[in-house]
Amino acid sequence: MENNNIAVGLDIGTTKIVAMIGRKNEYGKLEILGVGKSKSLGVHRGVVNNITQTIQSIQQAVQEAESVSDLKITEVVVGIAGQHIRSLQHSDYITRTNADEVIDEEDIDLLINQVYKLVMLPGEEIIHVLPQEYKVDGQAEIKEPIGMYGGRLEANFHVVVGQVSSIRNIGRCVKSSGLGLAGITLEPLASANAVLSQEEKEAGVALIDIGGGTTDLAIFKDGIIRHTAVIPFGGNVITEDIKEGCSIIEKQAELLKIKFGSAWPGENKDNEIVSIPGLRGREPKEITLKNLSKIIHARVVEIIEQAFLEIKNYGHEEQKKKLIAGIVLTGGGSQLNHLKQLVEYITGMDTRIGYPNEHLAGDSDAEMASPLYATAVGLVMNAVENQSKVVVEEEVVESPTETVSEAEYASEDNAEHTNTSAPIQSEPKKERKSIFEKWADKLKDFLDNAE
Repeated sequence: MENNNIAVGLDIGTTKIVAMIGRKNEYGKLEILGVGKSKSLGVHRGVVNNITQTIQSIQQAVQEAESVSDLKITEVVVGIAGQHIRSLQHSDYITRTNADEVIDEEDIDLLINQVYKLVMLPGEEIIHVLPQEYKVDGQAEIKEPIGMYGGRLEANFHVVVGQVSSIRNIGRCVKSSGLGLAGITLEPLASANAVLSQEEKEAGVALIDIGGGTTDLAIFKDGIIRHTAVIPFGGNVITEDIKEGCSIIEKQAELLKIKFGSAWPGENKDNEIVSIPGLRGREPKEITLKNLSKIIHARVVEIIEQAFLEIKNYGHEEQKKKLIAGIVLTGGGSQLNHLKQLVEYITGMDTRIGYPNEHLAGDSDAEMASPLYATAVGLVMNAVENQSKVVVEEEVVESPTETVSEAEYASEDNAEHTNTSAPIQSEPKKERKSIFEKWADKLKDFLDNAE
């Protein structure tokens, strides 16, 4: 890519694949340079089930984005979701050998690496270990233990687990499309970055991203992610129900849902009828909008109730865990008429539709601010952030005692694997990598070695 601060997000969804090119402008907002969109043919419920078709769809989206922006795409940040993703809570601790020294980053890494060694079900891999809060010698609710004294370091973790084969297949599709993998982001987290404010994350909020094949859920409280889940239903199931219930073809069912669909049957009068052309000279079909919204309502209620069950499992009904900011709906499915009112009615929680426009530059195309593109915008934001961190890391800090370059970084990270690195005399002060970046690095290594 010609410009160093340009990043690309690739959202591999069940209905569509979006390649989005963006960069940060001088005001710190995201400027979208080009978007490519193609119909997703080889993905079912967020999981790749046809490698060849997925590669073709990715290439089509990437070519479209390239022709719009006149830029060449070489690497992308990819979102990962799908029905195989699950999350669990886990507590772990380490006993430090020398309690007279302060807790440093190595102690935290040791604790996190210990969680990565948890035994999972066959074919599953821990893809994400997020510390939530720490305890030092029994003192609870510590957000940042570095610099404290203590013998026993304990932490609660949010662990995200996924199927090895599904993760590997996505990596394979990206590489076979002739692209490099710059990073991998959990899709509910990407969407959350794009549509949630920091105040909402602090107050407590549930993000429900209704996609084509799956509904992703991410719950934040006190600024920390507390729960993630993937519900294996989405907008496509609603279309399928309309198709079966009205005896029409899928294309017509999708159009009916988008143009006339409503999640609230009471809104339609009995005499409102839409006529659908018959196939090959057959009589046209007449469908009442009341019946249409009844079909949609039944399925939407099921999706919302599943999401609400996850919110209850997190513990929303406890006073301390209450989600004050309520629910934010995003994704293509959130554009269904009267969905916000239905969600408020079922859950009793404040609800709003999440648009990714807050982070976009003022002159962005209005279409980009649609909930449809929330995940893609979040992925580009993540890619831009990671890139700016890399730039910071590459700059050598000019100080007589403390200098660190990326090469030393690598040698430190790999010290346990290779003994070729020279001993470093003074402890270099390096910018601390976020847990997510470390996870992305591990996953990239894993995919590279899987070839």
